[in-house]
Order: sequence, then C-alpha cells, then structure tokens
Amino acid sequence: MTAVDPKHREFGKHIAALRKERKLTQQQLAASMGKTASWMSQVERGVQPVERIDVLQELADALGVSTQQLRPGAPMPAAAVDAAIEYQSNDLDEARQLISGHPAVGTILGVSRIEPAKDLRQLASDVEEMWSLTHQGEFAQVSTRLTALLPALEQTVRVVESKQRSEAYLLLARTYQALAAAFARQDESDAAWVAADRAIWAAERSGDPLHVCAGVYRMVHSFVRLKRLDQAEHAATTAVEALEALDAAKQLSPSGMSVLGSLYLARALVHARAQSRGAARAEISKARAVAKRMGDENRNDFNLEFGSVNVEIQAVATAVELSDAGEALDIGANIDAESLSNERQGRLLMDLGRAHAQRRHAGEALRCLLRAEELSPETIRTHHAARQTIRELVLVAGPGAPPELTALAQRADALTE
Repeated sequence: MTAVDPKHREFGKHIAALRKERKLTQQQLAASMGKTASWMSQVERGVQPVERIDVLQELADALGVSTQQLRPGAPMPAAAVDAAIEYQSNDLDEARQLISGHPAVGTILGVSRIEPAKDLRQLASDVEEMWSLTHQGEFAQVSTRLTALLPALEQTVRVVESKQRSEAYLLLARTYQALAAAFARQDESDAAWVAADRAIWAAERSGDPLHVCAGVYRMVHSFVRLKRLDQAEHAATTAVEALEALDAAKQLSPSGMSVLGSLYLARALVHARAQSRGAARAEISKARAVAKRMGDENRNDFNLEFGSVNVEIQAVATAVELSDAGEALDIGANIDAESLSNERQGRLLMDLGRAHAQRRHAGEALRCLLRAEELSPETIRTHHAARQTIRELVLVAGPGAPPELTALAQRADALTE
C-alpha cells in the first residue's frame, strides 16, 4: 500500500474540520461539487490529492471559504467559475426561446391552421444539414434554421399518414439530438437537458430503441455539465446494461455497438470528473474493446463519430481530467484525427493544450490552443476548460505574456471577472 503524503493528510483533515463546522455530510459536500461521496472520503483521508486550481476553487466555493483559507499560497484564480457567471447571450438564443414552449401546442389544441405534412425527403435533407452545421460549430445558422424546421417537424409528426409517422418521429428525434449537442457545446446545459429529453421521447415514438439510447447519451453529457454526476452515471448505466444484454445475446448490431462504446466513453468522463481513476480507465478499456470488434473507423452512427480514433481522443481527455498530463501527451502523440470532424480535432488539440499547460510547457500549450481555435473556434470560446487553461497561462506568464496569448485570451473572453 502506498504511503499517504503527510501534506495531503493534513489538507484532508482541514477539509473534514471545515465540513463538520458547517454540519455537512461527505455526501452533501460532494454533491454540491458534482463529485461522489467516495471521492470526498479519499480527499479527507489524504488519498486523493487536490492539485488542480479549478477543483480547489470548487471545493472552496462549496465550503464558503477562499482558496487561500484552504491552502495558503495557492494562486488566486483570475475569474470565478464560469458556471456562476450570469447568463449571457449567445448564438443559440433563438433556439433556446423556441424550445422554452411547445412548438406544436396550437396544432394539439386545434386552434392553429393545420398545414399539409411536409415532404419527408426535404425534411431529412434539412436535418442532415442541421447536423453538418452542428459539427462545424455554426450555431447561429443552427438556431436560424431551427426556427422553421422544428415547428414543421412537430406538426408533421401529428398530421402525416400513419405509414410515414415512424420516419417523421425519427427525424424529429435526430433534430432534438443535434440541438442537445449544440446546446451542450455552448454550455447551455439546462437547454441541452430539455432537448435530449424530447429526443428520447420522439425516438421512442419512432420505434427505434437505439435512437432512444443515443438520446440518453446526449442527456448524460448535459448532466455532466450540470455537475450532476450521480444522475449522469445512472442514465448511462441504464442504457449500457440494456445494450450489454443485447450484446450478450448476440443481437447487437454494429450501430448498436457504436452507441454502447459511446456510452462507455460517457461513463469514463463521469468517473474522471469524480477523480475515480480506476473506474474511468476501465470504461476506456471497454470502449477500446468495442472499437476493436467493430474494426471500421469511418462509421458515424447517430453522429457519434465512434471508432478507435475517437476512443483515444477521449482517453486523452480522461487523462487530462485526472491531471495525468504525461499519459495524455503519450496517447495524443499516436493519434491521427484527420478523418474526423473539425470539432473533434479541435477538442483533441484543446485537451493536448491543457496537458501541456499542466506540465508547464507554455509554448506548446499555446500552439495547441491556437490550432484548436483555427479548426473549431467555438471550442475555445465556449468551453470552460479551455478558458481556464488560457487564464492560467496568462497568470503564469505575468507581464511577459506573449502577444499571441494575450490576443487569444481576449478573443476567448478568458479574463472576464
């Protein structure tokens, strides 16, 4: 058994004392941070170090103290956690407003004019274009197109001939899935939850259970961003267990394997956020095994882009979440992501930039982040981890920060107090 570092043990005792002063259980304190009670127990015993500035800040916020009170000498964050920042306008405002109500309530109540059902081939083309725009990060266009497409689909599923109803509901489910993915990438987690829930409902009406599971995948990511890790794990596990049962009976199709592998990756993210190393790595291993069985790296079932390359991209992200920068960089050095979307390539570069920042490789970190911005600007502009990394790079560089870094910080609005 590895000996516990005395400084981590003392830090853990300090945390436990502050928690007890506030009459909080480990479960309550952990839940307020989106962590598990097991993680909090390990922190208080000194087994789980708290090294990252953002995690230290979350712990301080949960206890109602400053980071300096938790760990004297800790760097003062340049800004509060992004989740606490007041809501600001973004490219998906129109879409957010649209799903705040029900796009077809007038049709349901019989007070709106009933339009003829739209041509499903044209609607299918429009949905494909929506997904393409989502992958490209063109969220303003997604929002604009959606204001016409979503009401048309919501009405069409209610007036189309019965023999076409399943197809129409499937198009509606795919539209809500795309919207959930877009909302999640803009840190609109509550709206992503709503869209994912509607995607699951529409998929069930379509009679396609795998699309139900794809909707669950989108919901898991909304729960993660909301820091509701217990709900995220529960949602993912219910779908995983059902898919594993089909797999054991040799009834799971290759597209079903894509969903199962993607849900393993989602659970890896959940465990990484909870700092559960063993559990996170176990999920990555399961996803690798599924990808190896599938063999085809060019599939894009349910717009999940699942395959061996995507598994390794998630392995990099998981290692970074666990502050294992060396492992992240070793895995990243062997990834060829050219065949994936700009969004996935941008996410990989962002995570490699984070890993370099953890190792204090400022130049390499900046190069990765700038390249990520070229490929997928919204990844840098909207992702909390990217902005946090940029802030830390500026803090470390001080007055001597290179102009490219300062300009990047300004474009990403990373220094907003």
